[in-house]
Amino acid sequence: MIQQEIERLLPQVSRPSRYINQEWNSIHKVWSDVKLKVVLAYPDLYDVGLPNLGLQILYELLNKDEEVLAERVYAPWIDMEEKMREKKIPLFSLESKRSLVDFDVIGFTLQHELTYTNILNMLDLAGLPVFAEERDERYPLVVGGGPCAFNPEPLASFFDFFVIGDGEEVVLEVVEKLKQKEWVRRRSLKKDLLTELQMTPGIYVPMFYEVKYHSSGSISGIRPVIKEAPGKVRKRLFSNLDMLDLPEKPLVPFTEVVHDRCSLEIMRGCTRGCRFCQAGIIYRPAREISLEKAKKRAGELIDQTGYEEISLVSLSSSDFSPIFPLVKYLVKREKEKGVSVSLPSLRMDSFSVKLAQKIGEIKKTGLTFAPEAGTQRLRDVINKCLTEKEILETVQNAFMAGWEKIKLYFMVGLPTEAEEDVKSVIKLARKITGVALDEISPAKKRKLNITLSVSAFVPKPHTSFQWAAQNNLLEFEGKIKLLKESRSKFINLKWHNLKSSLLEGALARGDRRLSKVIEKAWRLGSRFDAWSEHFNFDIWLKAFQENNLSIDFYTTRERLENEIFPWGHIDSGIKKEFLWKEYQKALKGEVTLDCRKGICTGCGVCDFKI
Repeated sequence: MIQQEIERLLPQVSRPSRYINQEWNSIHKVWSDVKLKVVLAYPDLYDVGLPNLGLQILYELLNKDEEVLAERVYAPWIDMEEKMREKKIPLFSLESKRSLVDFDVIGFTLQHELTYTNILNMLDLAGLPVFAEERDERYPLVVGGGPCAFNPEPLASFFDFFVIGDGEEVVLEVVEKLKQKEWVRRRSLKKDLLTELQMTPGIYVPMFYEVKYHSSGSISGIRPVIKEAPGKVRKRLFSNLDMLDLPEKPLVPFTEVVHDRCSLEIMRGCTRGCRFCQAGIIYRPAREISLEKAKKRAGELIDQTGYEEISLVSLSSSDFSPIFPLVKYLVKREKEKGVSVSLPSLRMDSFSVKLAQKIGEIKKTGLTFAPEAGTQRLRDVINKCLTEKEILETVQNAFMAGWEKIKLYFMVGLPTEAEEDVKSVIKLARKITGVALDEISPAKKRKLNITLSVSAFVPKPHTSFQWAAQNNLLEFEGKIKLLKESRSKFINLKWHNLKSSLLEGALARGDRRLSKVIEKAWRLGSRFDAWSEHFNFDIWLKAFQENNLSIDFYTTRERLENEIFPWGHIDSGIKKEFLWKEYQKALKGEVTLDCRKGICTGCGVCDFKI
C-alpha cells in the first residue's frame, strides 16, 4: 500500500531518484527471515548521505549477519515531506519501503550539528514521539553515533543510547545482545534492556545520568544514577584497519551525489595536533592500512563500482607512510581506464605537489590547501606548523607544474586573533598571486584563479580550544568586511554563513537543556539548517529565548580551567590536563611537534600497542 502511494508521489517531486532504491550493490533481504531489523538513518539529503563511508561500512557489516536486516533512510527534501504529510505517508526505508516504526532499531549518523532538527523531523515523519521518555517498548530503539556523539548532551532527550567512538566492533556486540534478549519477539522492558546495553564498553545511555547546574548556568556535576553505568564512557577503538574489508561493494547511486566516487580509507586519526581540530583528537591514535592491503582494496572498489575516481581518505593523506608508492601504483594501474585518484587532504609542502603531479598524469584538477591563518604568529597559536616560506614554495611548485587553480582555506575568529592577522590573509593571497604570475605563461594568466574560502572559527569539544570564547556576530562581520575591502584581482573570496557558525558553536558545546531549544526550533519550522536557503537564525534565537537561555552563554563565554563540560563524562582517551596545557601554549604562541616524529607529547591516548 505504501509502495503504491510513494510511486504516485514521485512524479510530483524534485529528484525522485532519491527515493526509488535498487542502486547497484544495494542489499535486499526477506523481512520474515531475520530476527533483528535495523534502519540506518542519515539526517540530510540522499545526495549528501549516500557517499558517507561510515554508513556504508555499517550497512554491509550488519547485513553480513544472516539474522539481521539493515536498510537505509535519508531526510526527504522539503517538497517530498509536504507530499508525505499531505497523504499521511510515514517515513519509509529505501529497500523495503516499510515505515520506520516497523524496525527494531533506528541508527542515526551524527556528522554535523546543523542536522539536529532533521533528526526530530524524521522521527516525527515516521510516527515516533521525538522524546525518548515518551517511547515505550512498542517503538524502535533510537541510537546515535559519529563525531557529534562525543558531545551527545544537546540530543540526550531524543536518543535511547549513543555509540561513542569507532562502531565496527561495538555495533556487533549490541546486535548480539538484542538478539539474545529476543527484543523483537518479546519486547522486554526497555529500561532493563538499556541497563544491559549500558554495560557494553562505548555505550552511553543518557537516562542513566543526572546533570546538575550552578545558579550561573554552568554544570555542577554529572553522575550515573545506576550502578551499572560508569562514571566515564570511554570511546571504542578499532585498532587494525587491515582487518576491515568494508565496504566491499559500495552503493552506486542512479543520481549525482556530492562525492560521486568510491572511497578507500587509508588512515584513521592524525598526530599533527592542530588545536582547533576535533577529528584530530577523537580519532587518535593514528592507524594505517598496509600498502599491500591498500592496493588490493583499491582495485576491488574500482572493479565493484565502475567509478571513474577513487578518493584516498584520511585526515592528512600525505602523512600516510606509503602514500607515494600507493599513488604511483594506482596511476599506473588505472591510467589506461581513465580512473583518476584524488587526495582530499594535502599539506602545503613540496611532497604534496609531487603527489599531485603524479595524480595529474591522469586528470589535473584544482589544488586545495589549508594555511588556516595569514600570519606566522597565529599559525603557531593553532599549531599549524607551516611557515610562509613553505606556503609560497608550495604554490610556486604547483604553478610551475602547470596548475592554474588553487583553493585556500582560512578561518577568522581564532583565539588571540588581531586585525593584522585578518588583513594578512589577503596579504598572503597577494604574495601567492605574485608567485603565480611569475610562473605561468602570459596566455594562462587570464585563467588564474585563487579562491579563498573563509569560515568562522567554532570551538569544539575535546580540543585545546574547548575553553575559548567564540567571536560574536559583529566581530565576525567586521573581519569579513576587512577581507572584502582588501581583496584584489585574481582573488575570489568566499565565506561561510556567519550566523550558522554561531548556532553550530552553541550546539557543539551545548548541554542537555538545549534539547528543548532544538525541539522548539523544529516546531517553529527549522530543518535543513546546513542549507543556506532554509536556515533561519531568528527562529533559533526565539527558541533560545522561549527556553530562558542565551546563545551567548554557549558561544562567546570563555570557560574556566576547572569548569565541568557537558561532555565531561565522555572519554575521548585524551587527558583534559593535556588539552589545557595545549591551550596555555597556544595563548603563548608555542608549538607542539608531531609525535610521529619521535617525541611523545603525553596526550594519554596511546598504549604503545597499536
